[in-house]
Amino acid sequence: MTQVLGHLPKIDNPNVLVGFNSVDDAGVYKIRDDLALVQTVDFFPPVVDDPYDFGAIAAANSLSDIYAMGGKPISALNLLGFPPQSVPLWAVDKILRGGADKAGEAGVPIIGGHTLKTKEPLYGMAVTGTIHPDRIISNATAKVGDSLILTKPLGIGIITTAIKKDLVDQNVVKEAVSIMTFLNKSASEAMLEVGVNAATDITGYGLLGHLHELVHASKAGAKIYLSKVGVIGFAWELARKRVIPGGTLANLKFAQDKVDWEEGITEEAKFILSDAQTSGGLLIVVAKEKEQKLMDRLISKGVSDGMVIGEIIEDKRCRIQVKK
Repeated sequence: MTQVLGHLPKIDNPNVLVGFNSVDDAGVYKIRDDLALVQTVDFFPPVVDDPYDFGAIAAANSLSDIYAMGGKPISALNLLGFPPQSVPLWAVDKILRGGADKAGEAGVPIIGGHTLKTKEPLYGMAVTGTIHPDRIISNATAKVGDSLILTKPLGIGIITTAIKKDLVDQNVVKEAVSIMTFLNKSASEAMLEVGVNAATDITGYGLLGHLHELVHASKAGAKIYLSKVGVIGFAWELARKRVIPGGTLANLKFAQDKVDWEEGITEEAKFILSDAQTSGGLLIVVAKEKEQKLMDRLISKGVSDGMVIGEIIEDKRCRIQVKK
């Protein structure tokens, strides 16, 4: 898609503060000197069997890009596709109720939407938020020496693939749903209160893919430590059994020539670090001297899975080092 987007006309509107050419989490359009709109859209097919949970997960995921930019979501539009011959209306109702309840938790009204017939169910939202033009948190402003903090564990893509194959019990499903439906609102509030240098959310490109975007945009490198990265426990066993989604395999292939792996990093570890996430956490880049303050603030706001996983380093090649 990067190649395709590269052929589109360049944006020369001075009010477009963040556009598609910066590979950031959302677009930002300035309304006035003290106000800008943050806009994003996302939708996907079911990742769990329960339609209500699917709706809530899709809504949390759609809101995440606004939070990653440091914005406040203010409204949403539903995007729903379903095959009426195979998906009953009660299931559609549950999907929409799940989305509405999660948006309500975020304090975001759903003010409309669009429905169409599709071959498989699809659901998500177009979300609009607000932000001060001088307070945008980009993925292009990381500084050498900054700490990297990840707010949710990895392994969701592997787990949801196992769910589709009926390879996990309900306890694992419940844990995965809990992680995916946990809003990044509190983490976003914490980073705004502390003041951070950059951020992004971890979704379809996996930790390594989104970190690559961040260091490339910031013209720096990164070093992460496998032992410090949070992982859903059962994902390790599934990775060893090669229960791996196609997106994760594609992510690992993309990352191979952009990552320096320490000797001894296993194949399953590479799968985990490349795993395509749905409604993953925020990857926050904060000055070293603010690291503990941010961790304390995250914990006080109920973000208990936050971990310092590495640091930004000087590297003109913009490579990622993975250490044990």
